Amino acid sequence: MSEVLEVKNVEKYYGNKSNLTKAIDNISFKVQEGEFVGIMGASGSGKTTLLNCISTIDRVTSGNIIINGKDITKLKGNNLNKFRREELGFIFQDFNLLDTLTAYENIALALTIQKVKPKEIEKRVDEIADKLGIKDILKKYPYQVSGGQKQRIASARAIITNPKLILADEPTGALDSKSARQLLESFEYLNKNLNATILMVTHDAFTASYADRILFIKDGKIFNELIKGKQSRKEFFEKIIEVVTLLGGELGDVI
Repeated sequence: MSEVLEVKNVEKYYGNKSNLTKAIDNISFKVQEGEFVGIMGASGSGKTTLLNCISTIDRVTSGNIIINGKDITKLKGNNLNKFRREELGFIFQDFNLLDTLTAYENIALALTIQKVKPKEIEKRVDEIADKLGIKDILKKYPYQVSGGQKQRIASARAIITNPKLILADEPTGALDSKSARQLLESFEYLNKNLNATILMVTHDAFTASYADRILFIKDGKIFNELIKGKQSRKEFFEKIIEVVTLLGGELGDVI
């Protein structure tokens, strides 16, 4: 199994000398191809900052982030844009779909930018829409579908370019429990059947229980790690709750 992501001694500071905040404190970890890894932590723990650095939205202060053999901390300008477009897939809490495009056009957009031929685009959109159960809504606009369907459209858009790494930021945050479960089952399908490598930030223990491994972050550092192994999802959920309790503070801050 090859390594998709390596985070090496990453630190991130905000502010200036008189008011400096250390958001990430010397974090290191690796993600192998085909893994589904969750990152959990209370608000302000540094988990979103970490995801922003991995997603190239933000830059590290020190350390290295290597994705598919490339050190993204050294990429700039067009090279960085090309890497982001071709190697990463993004799934956001607020969907980030374009309201003026149909579901089909939203999913196809990334391939259009890559100048893939229309027939190939049609074939690939059709395949991924079938797998995620959204073929019947491809002609609809985002405002015409439910939150859960929007998030599955966003998931199809993220996976359509066959990225090395899918980054999900609180993907179930805006969904009701039924839609959240359907989306997580879609993630499970992408991971198990299409060998998608997923790194997901969440504050929700139920959502996290779908991952294979959880990294818990506290005060910018990795506080604990849980591996599902052969545990059932219910057993894993209970272990997650135990660690969340150890993290301290109000339980409601984290789940």
